[in-house]
Amino acid sequence: MPGVRLLLLSDTHANLPALEAVLQDAASRRYEQVIHLGDALGYGPFPAEVLARLREEDATCLLGNHEQMLLEYATGTRPVREGIVAQALTWQLGRLSPEDLAWVRTWKDGIDDPDVGARYRHGTPVSLDQYADSVTAAREVFQNWQGRLGFVGHTHVPVAYATLNAPVGEWIKAQPFPEGGSYMVAPTTRVILNPGSVGQPRDGNPRASYAIYDSARAHFEVFRVDYDIARTQEAVLAAELPPVLAARLSVGK
Repeated sequence: MPGVRLLLLSDTHANLPALEAVLQDAASRRYEQVIHLGDALGYGPFPAEVLARLREEDATCLLGNHEQMLLEYATGTRPVREGIVAQALTWQLGRLSPEDLAWVRTWKDGIDDPDVGARYRHGTPVSLDQYADSVTAAREVFQNWQGRLGFVGHTHVPVAYATLNAPVGEWIKAQPFPEGGSYMVAPTTRVILNPGSVGQPRDGNPRASYAIYDSARAHFEVFRVDYDIARTQEAVLAAELPPVLAARLSVGK
């Protein structure tokens, strides 16, 4: 069966210049389907614009913890407490249309894709909001999930976690992609693959991060892209959002 080329995005966090740069870069690499692994919203100054751009791409969007919180604020089921996350989300709520919110309500917390043989979820293959951010955490996920291929976001760090069969049982190996890079998924390996963050990288590299997965070749490749950070920073400050949300973009933290 012919494979599919997936454009894997995550954690755009309402950063339109970063998303636009990624989509422009990815256009030259060919893809058939866009998967957004959660947290399109939160933090940034362009919530409605990012949703509109994802709709234009006919993206399949997963629910992230920021969308979950935003929807709870919208229905009054979560009390609004002070903090950067709440401040950004409540500001964004005032800028999203009823149609935007209706679309976000359709996003699923996890999708199994039989054609690719993969599970898509925001945090880990078994959780919306837990982090697969270390070998120890990945080992626990692999113990609780028997799937072979998982695509996740949430950590804002592009990385592959893979199982290796050994005499003492499964070993877990991590391969980060701070400058981009490729990874072949071996037939006997179980893997969790993270494309990193489009709109707020946290691995010390401020360039936007995304990945393409070619299911026919079982090939995962991470790309890093420059974007107009100053434009996003100026919009953060103009919206009177917390200045730290602008400052962190320059340092990728």
